[in-house]
Amino acid sequence: MYIQKGSIQISVLSRTGKEAVVAMLGPGDFFGEGSLTGQPVRIGTATTTAPTTVLIIEKGAMLGLLRDEPDFSERFIAYMLARNIRIEADLVDHLFNSSEKRLARALLLLARYGDQTGPERRVPKISQETLAEMVGTTRSRVNFFMNKFRDLGFIEYNGDIKVNTSLLSVVLHD
Repeated sequence: MYIQKGSIQISVLSRTGKEAVVAMLGPGDFFGEGSLTGQPVRIGTATTTAPTTVLIIEKGAMLGLLRDEPDFSERFIAYMLARNIRIEADLVDHLFNSSEKRLARALLLLARYGDQTGPERRVPKISQETLAEMVGTTRSRVNFFMNKFRDLGFIEYNGDIKVNTSLLSVVLHD
């Protein structure tokens, strides 16, 4: 599936009922590619978080595009490799970094740091609860760090979140 507009949250649920948000996707992103490999059971749930338009590409059509259209195939493979690299980085982040640093990184990723220009970037509407699920901490810790980041001038938020490039210092500082 290909997101033409809007946004989708991909989440997983543990056997004990704990939910974790594993990706926030937007226009230009693919999801559901496991079907191309015959994945019989999906482990994630896709939920729209804004009015969204998704192009559903049938498996046969997608395999044909990948086989017959080198430009499309190259773009899709590059996208999947970049996403795989980001997932590996997310895992390392969870294993070795504090919840404060994980939140800073999540905000930078949501703001698509590096993809936009200017000193600040807007984050799509997202709740502190969802941020907590992404970071693997509690909503109260997210609230604490959001207030800290705001006080330090790294972000501006009052409903909407604007991420300033200075937030990068939290991720890079050891």
